Amino acid sequence: MAFNPADKIQDLQYFGEFGGVNPSVSDSSTYTFLSAKSMFDTFEGNAEGCYLYSRHTSPSNLYLSQALAAMEGTETANVAASGMGAITPVLLQLCGAGDHIVSSRTIYGGTYAFMKNFLPRLNINTAFVDITKLDVVEAAITPTTKVLYCETVSNPLLEVADIEGLSKIAKKHNLKLIVDNTFSPLSVSPVTMGADVVIHSLTKFINGSSDTVGGVVCASTEFINSLKSVNDGASMLLGSTMDSLRASSILKNLRTLHIRIKQHSHNALYLAEHFEKDGLKTVYPGLASHPSHELYKGMINPEYGFGGMLTIDAGSLEKANELMELMQERNLGYLAVSLGFYKTLFSAPGSSTSSEIPEDEQKDMGLTDGLIRFSIGLDNDIERTYNMMKACMVELGILSA
Repeated sequence: MAFNPADKIQDLQYFGEFGGVNPSVSDSSTYTFLSAKSMFDTFEGNAEGCYLYSRHTSPSNLYLSQALAAMEGTETANVAASGMGAITPVLLQLCGAGDHIVSSRTIYGGTYAFMKNFLPRLNINTAFVDITKLDVVEAAITPTTKVLYCETVSNPLLEVADIEGLSKIAKKHNLKLIVDNTFSPLSVSPVTMGADVVIHSLTKFINGSSDTVGGVVCASTEFINSLKSVNDGASMLLGSTMDSLRASSILKNLRTLHIRIKQHSHNALYLAEHFEKDGLKTVYPGLASHPSHELYKGMINPEYGFGGMLTIDAGSLEKANELMELMQERNLGYLAVSLGFYKTLFSAPGSSTSSEIPEDEQKDMGLTDGLIRFSIGLDNDIERTYNMMKACMVELGILSA
């Protein structure tokens, strides 16, 4: 039977302390022991099922980690207080002074800023490349390269990474392939294509209600244990710990992810097809016009579709801003960063989520002033939404009547 990540989540069974259908929340920062030896064994990592201190882990965090590992098909996982709280320890665990990273040029602005501006302080440098060109990726590798880094579907340009092709390059050069799968949970399972580490910002689609910040690292037990080592683990020592109440909340929302992703994808495909027919410059991996459409079609778990993210180009920043303000006024969505919410969210990434990237580099990669990134919501009548959005565009002269 083919790997279905939603089934793996569904098969997990957790009961509460008193038989509740949701697991009990351990609202404690520290835990007691019946003997000093048990405390010592737990501190050394030799006591399965025992808890010492919530920065190490807690029952609630462990339940969520197990569910996310099942979803991604990895041995285990470790949740963190934010997406960046997941990304940064991974890079610091794998790279030291003098090491090198090859990364996609189009990635989340915070990740870009960490690699471009912060890591050089530690003498760790990054080459940013067009991840869709495997020959360019391989040419950027040096003797000190330790990591290949990409996003399955890039933020914000929606470029698609050939994970299988990148994995072959990584294995050839003894590198670790890290994939940020935030835009495509359930739709894509990077580990089945050779990724070593899969990262999510749980803040986005996985939680889905824009009320929680979180992140996760899904990988082998060996690597996760190295992150959590009390002696030299980057996750442990940097302290980006998720709160137990937040972990419990995300776990409950995770149970409906398969339903939500299908609707996000259905709505996004409908809008993308109609926007493109109207003559708008539209980018969506589900469109045949997308340069990586066939590649992505072969990567996805088909029942979950091509995802909920699309972009259009309004022609200028002025027009983009006018359109977003008008759509918000007419209750078609919110002018807000982030993604994965039940309501459509839109922003101009060049001046928001990708503003850390210098303007000249934005232009080189094709990030135009008029680009609007949409995270398409869960609207029940997507035809109605389309007609209202099109009316806004006609009113502003972006489309003709």
